[in-house]
Amino acid sequence: MKKDKILIIDDDQELTLLISRFLVKNGYVVEVRNTGEDAAQYIERFQPDLLVLDLMLPGTDGLSICRTIRPGFPNPIIMLTALDDEIDEVTGLEVGADDYLRKPISPRVLLAHIRAQLRKHGSLEGASGSAALTANNGRLRIDPATREVVQNHKKLVLSTAEFDLLHTLAKQAGQIITRDQLHRKIFHMEYDGVDRSIDIRISRLRRKLGDDPREPAVIKTVRGRGYLLAP
Repeated sequence: MKKDKILIIDDDQELTLLISRFLVKNGYVVEVRNTGEDAAQYIERFQPDLLVLDLMLPGTDGLSICRTIRPGFPNPIIMLTALDDEIDEVTGLEVGADDYLRKPISPRVLLAHIRAQLRKHGSLEGASGSAALTANNGRLRIDPATREVVQNHKKLVLSTAEFDLLHTLAKQAGQIITRDQLHRKIFHMEYDGVDRSIDIRISRLRRKLGDDPREPAVIKTVRGRGYLLAP
C-alpha cells in the first residue's frame, strides 16, 4: 500500500522533529526542510501528497512559496503561523492555502487536519464511475474522477479546496447555493456569518476562470443568498 508523503517546511527544528516522528509512526513518509530557500525545486523533486508550510521562514517566506508553487501544485497545503493577525489568515487563503493553523499546535491536532485534507483530496480523486459535469453552456468541464477542470479546451490548475468548491457548485449548476451550504460541504462546519474563506476562494476561482468580478458571468453572486454557477 502506497504511503502518503508529507513535506514539512518550518524553521522550528524541535517542533519539526517531534511532528515528523509522530507522523512516521502513523504511517506517513515525511521529509523536513528548515528553510524556505529552494523550496519550489525541492517540492518538485519530492512530489509530496501534502505540504505543511510555516508562514515565517528564513530566506523565502511561506506566503511567497505558496504563491509560487500553487499554480502547479494541486495537492493540499496546510499553513502554520505563530502570529495572531487575522490578515495573515486571509492572505494565506488568498494565495492558495487549503487549511490554516495557529502555533503552538500538537502533533495529534495536525495529524487530524492532515487526514481530513488527504481524505477530502482523495474522495473525488479516487471516485469511480463519477460522471464529468459541464457548465457555462458547455465551456466548463469538471471531472471528479481525474480532478481535472477544462475551460474552453484549456486545463486549469486548482487547489484541492478550489476544486471541491467548483465541483459543489457544478453539481447544482443553475441553482443558488448558500454560504452555509458551501461551508458544510467544504469545511464540514456551519457558516458563522463572519468567515470569509468561501468568498476568498470564490474570488480566486473567478480569477482563474477569467470571470469579471464586477459583472461575473460564470460564478454569480446572488446578494443576500449565496452563489450560482451558470449552467
